[in-house]
Amino acid sequence: MKTSKVQNYILFTLGKWFEEANKKIKNSSLKVSISKTTFIDLVKTAKFAKKQERALYKNLEILEKKKLVEYKNKELELTKKGKKLYEEINDSLKPFFNVFKKLKDKNPIGYTKKVQTIFK
Repeated sequence: MKTSKVQNYILFTLGKWFEEANKKIKNSSLKVSISKTTFIDLVKTAKFAKKQERALYKNLEILEKKKLVEYKNKELELTKKGKKLYEEINDSLKPFFNVFKKLKDKNPIGYTKKVQTIFK
């Protein structure tokens, strides 16, 4: 089953949230969890999906049916299949993130010997 663009955004956001949140925990025997409600709030705050709350819940349900996410003990989790798809999405986006990182790390003008300017 193929996933839609919004479902990929949701899956990527969930996977990235887990990745970043787990980095903050020093104790490797613990892992973070997130409820559907909290995750929906995150997605709405990020404003990547212009969908209504109910539509986001519906997309999560579809991802559950596709066995990409699980809902256990009122908490969301990526399945093995979901983690694999998240990694694929993340790998396809990495070159873009690397460009952003390079441009943040070093002034873009620093990559040229002579800066050219033009009149607008």
